[in-house]
Amino acid sequence: MATQLSDAELITSLQARVKELETENAKLLSQLADCRSHEMEKKVYVPDERGGKSKKGNRKSEEKIEKMPGYNTRFMSHHSRRYVALKVMYFGKRFYGFASEAQMEPTVESELFKAFEKTRLLVGNKKESQYSRCGRTDKGVSSVGQVIALFLRSNLKISETNNGNSGVVLDEQHGEIDYVRVLNRVLPNDIRIMGWCPAPVDFHARFSCLSREYKYFFWKENLNIQAMESAGNKLVGEHDFRNFCKMDAANVHNYRRRIKLFEISPTDVRYNDNQLWVIKIRGSAFLWHQVRCMVVVLFMVGKGLESPNVIDMLLDTARILRKPQYTMASEVPLVLQSCEFDNIKFMCSSEAGEALHVHLVNECQIYQLQAAIFHEALLNCVPLSNDQSLLHFQGSKKKVSHVPLMSRPTEPSYEERRAKLNTVA
Repeated sequence: MATQLSDAELITSLQARVKELETENAKLLSQLADCRSHEMEKKVYVPDERGGKSKKGNRKSEEKIEKMPGYNTRFMSHHSRRYVALKVMYFGKRFYGFASEAQMEPTVESELFKAFEKTRLLVGNKKESQYSRCGRTDKGVSSVGQVIALFLRSNLKISETNNGNSGVVLDEQHGEIDYVRVLNRVLPNDIRIMGWCPAPVDFHARFSCLSREYKYFFWKENLNIQAMESAGNKLVGEHDFRNFCKMDAANVHNYRRRIKLFEISPTDVRYNDNQLWVIKIRGSAFLWHQVRCMVVVLFMVGKGLESPNVIDMLLDTARILRKPQYTMASEVPLVLQSCEFDNIKFMCSSEAGEALHVHLVNECQIYQLQAAIFHEALLNCVPLSNDQSLLHFQGSKKKVSHVPLMSRPTEPSYEERRAKLNTVA
């Protein structure tokens, strides 16, 4: 006579059977996807009459596919996906900024989505992926800590539990996808994924960010570091920074931001008798071009062209209603260093981490070789006539006259810009 199972044992048995069926279903769906992908490849790579591959036909088909956003993602809709945050590094010199909305190519974002599609990690299109980015860095700006978030293909199975919350079960056979390793194998040399982290579905790379930190590198030369530090400390705290940014009156109505930290420190890099220094600025959020505007004013202070008190005057928006006209600092030395979040801890497998380390070391060596070649050219310059020394040559450079900031022409105020927008509307 068969032993009757208790209610608890019956529930356990049924749950185990459900898991077995889910596993079998996932395997069958995966096999179905492979078959569909194979059929698609056969349609694209049509053999010619001699049994070879029709190069012309292939090229047209490939071009058609490449131009179609998320071209192969419709075959991926059955796959499990998970919401992840990715930490991104990029060297900004050749990019027209991070965001792809500028209609200029290449951008970091466009290269990332090419990699997502090439690795078949993107499930659905960009809009369906719930994509967000932390910072929208400008043309030429680099980063070692940019953060993005989106849904990517996963080896996890999603199931509904009795309490209505979604449960996540790892595919024991395959483990989770090594996102860092997979993406870095197809990304260009000047972009790398530094780490990844599972994220809650309500996570937003921009609005969930607690603070952002930027670094700006510069050569000390004859700059007065103490004066720059005195001026920079005046930026710490919550202020109206409309005189330290490029104003976007159409989209930004609040120009108050909080600077949490300001530091100036030397690095261990030297060239001849010149030392490389770095400015570190951390804030909850930043306005358009805010860091580069703050830095160029600090340089004026460091050169003795402005007093540190000029910071107080520019922050007093009740007194200084219009921003003085000045050219902001170069974008090349600016780096988005890090983005801070609650409960986001980036990880990287040992294999992916080792490959990343080797790649970055190799890139450093390439740039050092280039620097060595330029230095060699410097040593082989034609000697100066009349026994003039290089120091005398540098000292004879034409000095550009400085117009004090408070005496310069000004830009339209926020109120004037808004009034003009309302008139146009």
